[in-house]
Amino acid sequence: MAWLYLVIAGVFEVVWATLMKLSEGFSHPVYSGLTVLGMIASFAFLAKATHQLPLSIAYPVWTGIGAVGTVIIGVVLFGDKLSPLTWFFVGVLFIGIIGIKLTAN
Repeated sequence: MAWLYLVIAGVFEVVWATLMKLSEGFSHPVYSGLTVLGMIASFAFLAKATHQLPLSIAYPVWTGIGAVGTVIIGVVLFGDKLSPLTWFFVGVLFIGIIGIKLTAN
């Protein structure tokens, strides 16, 4: 269950980062409020995950899910342009997340 909590926390990380972008510097109250709620949810699920997973595993996976997810959202929703080298390193990050999961005790 801890890994599921961690994935949910990572997804909420992507959600709040996306909402923060949509809030345009916290100038839109609805998006701003949803950003804060997304942050709270992300931290809450991370906290639940760390009840069973070591912090040294949970935190990098959480931030990695958030990083890879926000890259994808940035490209798909906001039209961000990334170089092939940047995509390579996003792939390395994704492989690192998988590697941490597979090698965690």
